[in-house]
Amino acid sequence: MSLFALFYMLCTYLLGSISSAILICHVAGLPDPRQNGSCTPDVTNVFRIGNYWAALIVLILDLLKGMLPVWAGYYLGLTQFELGMVALAACLGHIFPLFFQFKGGKGVPTAFGAIAPISWAVAGSMFGTWILIFLVSRYASLSAVLAALLVPFYVWWFKPEFTFPVALVCCLLVYRHHDNIQRLWRGQEDKVWSQLKKK
Repeated sequence: MSLFALFYMLCTYLLGSISSAILICHVAGLPDPRQNGSCTPDVTNVFRIGNYWAALIVLILDLLKGMLPVWAGYYLGLTQFELGMVALAACLGHIFPLFFQFKGGKGVPTAFGAIAPISWAVAGSMFGTWILIFLVSRYASLSAVLAALLVPFYVWWFKPEFTFPVALVCCLLVYRHHDNIQRLWRGQEDKVWSQLKKK
């Protein structure tokens, strides 16, 4: 791996460390997502404690944090492995942000954004899996976990050269949802539909 690629990964990590949820909630006058709702600075919690528009803006910004560095990496001549590691760096920044005591979001939108330039077929499969599981279960966390478990197989099928770095990203996503997995197992996880009914 080149020195430039390592420097670029560091810059991508720092970009990922900018928490959209915290900043948008501050600008919009909403409660701090680290201290309210699920106490997680992510899209779902901004929706829970705020409103549709704030959550939508956070979603778009989180997607771009992953998408733009990987997309630019193509034009900068990074190798396939380096691009995969850039995608991982974006997710690491979002989940363990340097600027916010390493306490970030779950990483799903950022991971989707990072994977999309690598393969739109993989991104479409990931999104389709998430939607299908969500429509059946109504659990956003279950949809994210199962989609993350299946994405390495999609990558292996469409873009096998990216399997290893993308698998690392997916392992990170599953790990970040360990609390949700425990609540799902105990039957204590909230369904997003219940949040919609409250608004």
